Amino acid sequence: MSTVKRFIAGVTCPRCAAMDRIRAWEQNGIRYRECVSCDFFEQLPIEEDALTEMTTRVNQVREDQKQQDVQPVRILDPGKPSH
Repeated sequence: MSTVKRFIAGVTCPRCAAMDRIRAWEQNGIRYRECVSCDFFEQLPIEEDALTEMTTRVNQVREDQKQQDVQPVRILDPGKPSH
């Protein structure tokens, strides 16, 4: 039986920094990751109580977003006087 290796969208390789080049699979209780652009390879034991989400461009806050001040917008009704 062949193991299905899947690419992980948005992940950058920790060695060569190429995006969308990491593929991952699980086999015999071990999670494997490898980069198809360089020789990066990693194996991690799967721990049921400590599953962590892989870092991607989608689940991280960009540097330019950290500095933004958020202010609520108040919508006025033109038929009512404002205070």
